[in-house]
Amino acid sequence: MRLRFVGKDPESGDHGCPAVWVDEVTKELVIQGMTADAGTIARTVRDSPLPVHESVVRLPQRMVPLLRKALDGAEPE
Repeated sequence: MRLRFVGKDPESGDHGCPAVWVDEVTKELVIQGMTADAGTIARTVRDSPLPVHESVVRLPQRMVPLLRKALDGAEPE
């Protein structure tokens, strides 16, 4: 697995969260974020079940440019 670091929230200071990477082999996105609160999780499971091996994370709006950059890097060649 080769992860390419795209960036982290510029307002996170010394903390590493949230952050985004692209797996250079699979072109999958790897996201580190804040675990969503119980209300958010309760709402999301109405649309999609949440298996025990998955989680819901919340990213601030200011991460949108980094996600776009990551998505561009995940496009097939």
